[in-house]
Amino acid sequence: MRPFPHRYAVSASARADSSVELSSSGLAPIESAPPVDFGGPGNLWSPETLLVAAVADCFVLSFKAISAASKMDWVSLDCAVEGVLDRVDGVTRFTRIQVRATLDSPAGVSERLATRLLEKSEQSCLITNSLSAEVHLETEVRISA
Repeated sequence: MRPFPHRYAVSASARADSSVELSSSGLAPIESAPPVDFGGPGNLWSPETLLVAAVADCFVLSFKAISAASKMDWVSLDCAVEGVLDRVDGVTRFTRIQVRATLDSPAGVSERLATRLLEKSEQSCLITNSLSAEVHLETEVRISA
């Protein structure tokens, strides 16, 4: 890993009659538009869905790193994240992030250890640590017979 601080640069550009194109060096560009809730078309990623996607992605990548460091075997991890956007004191912001993680592990893996590593992944996720929203984690660990 490189020493801190790390810097990440993204550019956004749009025409009056188009969606927003997001780009970053070395990455394929993506299109963004407001979500349906804000009058958008509903067929493109929005800042809101991108933020919730960042939480899900960060959680899974954190788990991959933590489980590898702990030498715990696992088969698959499904992570569903819901972000609640609300208006509080006149400010629109995410107030709650619900993370639902379902982990499948092979026989012989400790369910207690797997749950602890999922919890540690949520606690170490740099995206949720950067947000003021409450974060709630629900876990399910399924051990193969």
